[in-house]
Amino acid sequence: MAEPMPAGASGPGDPRETELDDGRMPFVEHLRELRLRLRNAAIFFLIGVIGSWAFAGDIYDWLRQPLERAWAKYPAVLGPESKMAFASIVEPFWVDMSVALWAGIFVSSPFIFFQLWRFVAPGLYQTERQTGVWFSIFSAAFFVSGAAFCYYFVLEQLFTFLLGYADKKTQPVLMLREYFDLTRNMMLAFGAVFELPLLIYFLAKIGLVTHRGLWRFNRWFVVIAFVIGAILTPSPDVPTQVMMAVPMIVLYNLSIVVAWVVVRNREKSAPE
Repeated sequence: MAEPMPAGASGPGDPRETELDDGRMPFVEHLRELRLRLRNAAIFFLIGVIGSWAFAGDIYDWLRQPLERAWAKYPAVLGPESKMAFASIVEPFWVDMSVALWAGIFVSSPFIFFQLWRFVAPGLYQTERQTGVWFSIFSAAFFVSGAAFCYYFVLEQLFTFLLGYADKKTQPVLMLREYFDLTRNMMLAFGAVFELPLLIYFLAKIGLVTHRGLWRFNRWFVVIAFVIGAILTPSPDVPTQVMMAVPMIVLYNLSIVVAWVVVRNREKSAPE
């Protein structure tokens, strides 16, 4: 006598297994598909870099805007406008290359992820595909929000503080590459920090964290947020560190709400 199949197990007639069977292909076909997707991703990346190279100067000027606004606050000490210097004759070229590379990555990333998705999606259930699509959308939105917050609210305050050290006898010498590296790293750091709700969502989804545990840890996270703010911001002034720590604390509390929703839905769907 055949034993009953455990609840939740999939059998030969399971529509979810049929759904997966439709997307399966031989190993050689997988390799061909992978080669196709990698080739397309490389093409999109090269197009993004080449296209960004044509606008590298404009992109760098855009990155300089927070500095220009901060510079304008000290006209008597610093002069009417900032000037960039370079220590090596090839530095401007390599800075343009770096700008084109990072801008190319940013511009081509939706197309690259789409190629990755086209390779992975046939092996996923429909519900997993929907989750992947929403994850990609929210991940991009949170990252861009963090980078934008840094650009429009943090960088100017940071540069205002740092330029405050200048006087008639001590003038800043701004280097092309150092400025680009600083602004890029700051925007990447804020973009990564803004991904916290997504991280908590998946940790709650797989049962590693709950809203109750996150709430109990809240007071400690406040301290951790300020420590991270002190580490990731190059400026020792408190306002700049607060501008990174406060969004982290807000996002952490938003993550508690997200975890609560996940846990509640799991408890509702659990069998009695």
